[in-house]
Amino acid sequence: MSRLSVIIPGFYFASISAKIKKSGADDLALVFSKNVAVTAGVFTTNKIKAAPVKITSKRIVSQKGQAIIINSGNANACTGKRGYNDAEEITEKTARALGISSKLIYASSTGVIGRPLPIEKIKKALPELVRKLSPSVLEQAASAIMTTDTFAKISFRKITINGKTGTIAGIAKGAGMICPNMATMLCFIFTDIAIKPHALNSALREAVKNSFNRITIDNDMSTNDMALIMANGSLQNKPIIKISSEYRKFTSALSDITHDLAKMIVEDGEGATKHIEIIVRGAKTETDAGNVATSIANSMLVKTAIYGNDPNWGRIIAAAGYSGVDIKEEKIDIYINNVKLASKGVGTKKEEIARNILTKKNINITINLNMGKKSVKVLTCDLTEKYIAINAHYTT
Repeated sequence: MSRLSVIIPGFYFASISAKIKKSGADDLALVFSKNVAVTAGVFTTNKIKAAPVKITSKRIVSQKGQAIIINSGNANACTGKRGYNDAEEITEKTARALGISSKLIYASSTGVIGRPLPIEKIKKALPELVRKLSPSVLEQAASAIMTTDTFAKISFRKITINGKTGTIAGIAKGAGMICPNMATMLCFIFTDIAIKPHALNSALREAVKNSFNRITIDNDMSTNDMALIMANGSLQNKPIIKISSEYRKFTSALSDITHDLAKMIVEDGEGATKHIEIIVRGAKTETDAGNVATSIANSMLVKTAIYGNDPNWGRIIAAAGYSGVDIKEEKIDIYINNVKLASKGVGTKKEEIARNILTKKNINITINLNMGKKSVKVLTCDLTEKYIAINAHYTT
C-alpha cells in the first residue's frame, strides 16, 4: 500500500514552514484528534531534558491528549526558564486555535541545542497551520519533523479488532544522536482503535524495548527524544484490555511498526552506507545478550571496519569482552552473514571470503556465546567520513 494513502480515522495533520530552518523547508507540524485520545509516552533518559520533554512528560500523567505540536530546526533545550515558558505559550496558542484545553496538547522539538526558540515565527505560522489540517497529509507531517534525515519515515498496519478493521500508523525522525535507552529519536504513533490506558502504555513500552531501544548509530543520546502514541477510539470497538487476544494482536502490530521505523532510522544513519544487524545468541540472560550486542554495535572500530570491508573479527570479540558480561573466550563463535570467522575463540582463516560479503549493503554479524539460550538483535550502521562532515558543521 502507498504511504500516501494512509488515513487514520479521526486524526488530522498539517505542516508549514515557520522559517525556523534556513532552507525554508516545512519545519512545523501539527497533529489533531477529533476526540480526546488515550495517550502514552516514553522519554529520553538523558539527565538534560529539553523544555518540551519536561512539559510533555508532566502532561502525559493524565493519559489523555488531543494534539501534538512539533517543530524542527531548534531543540529548545538548555534555554532556561524562557525556553519552558516559550513551549508552554506555544501549546496555549495552539489550544486557542483548536478550541481545546492546553492540557491536552503535547509539545516536541528537534534541532540545535542551546538556541532560544523563535517563538514569534511559530506563533505567526499557527493560524495557517491549523487551517491546513487534513486527514490525508501524514507524509507531509513526517517530512516537517526531519533534521538531518534524508527521507520521511512512515509505517502502518491494519488489523481486525472485534470484527472491525482498525489502523495503526507511525512517523519518526532520526539519523544521528541515536543511542539505546529511550527513546533514541522522535516517534509519533496514531490509531483509531479503542484501548485502555494501562494496556496502551504497556504495549508501547514493550514495542519500544524491542525496537527503538535496540538501535544505535553513534552512541549519543539526545535531550529531546520521545515516543508518543494516541488512541482516539474512532473505531468504536470494545476497548482493548491487557489480558485479551486483541491486546496480543494490537501489540504485535505496534511492534512491527516500531521495528520498521527503527530499521529506517538505522538505514538513514548520518553518512551510513551499510545496515548492520548484530545478533547475539547463546547468552545466559536477555540482558547479557543485549549488553554484548550493544557493546559491539557501539564500537567505533567495528563500525569503521565494516565500512572499509575489513573482516576484523578481533574487534568484534574485543568489544564483546569489554561489555561487562561474564563470557568465555574459548566458547565464542563469530559469523559474518553465514561465514564463520571464529570458532571457539580462534580464527578460521576465512577473512577473504568474508571481505567479499562486506561489500554488500546489508550485513549480519552473529556472535554465539554458547553459554545459554537467550538472544538479542541490535541494529546499527557503519561509520564513514560523511558522518564526520555532517556533524563537524551541524551548527555552522
